[in-house]
Amino acid sequence: MSHRTKQEVIPKSPIGKAIQYALTRWDKLSRYTENADLRIDNNQVENAIRPVAIGRKNYLFAGSHEGAKRAAMMYSFFGTCKLNNINPQEWLADVLTKINDTKLSQLHELLPQNWKPAVKEII
Repeated sequence: MSHRTKQEVIPKSPIGKAIQYALTRWDKLSRYTENADLRIDNNQVENAIRPVAIGRKNYLFAGSHEGAKRAAMMYSFFGTCKLNNINPQEWLADVLTKINDTKLSQLHELLPQNWKPAVKEII
């Protein structure tokens, strides 16, 4: 895109506005071409936050404010499991068996980012 193209269109037209928008941001828009670690789009981020957006809609039907808070907490736990490559079902099953015997000062050890799976005995 060039300034010459800009001169060939009416500035107030939709294409003229689009060209002006792109030209004023051209350095930032083309930055990804200078660094292979940068992406041209943000699809990866959008896909990662999609469950949050869906959850937000679901919270409207949680039954109560407290129910919505509990649902959000579980979404956070499962999201943390995903970030730490932990199977959420295994984590939750293990935590539910341990939580009653865990001291209040040690509860943080059951959080997904700190969790160590139970050692399975070989028979």
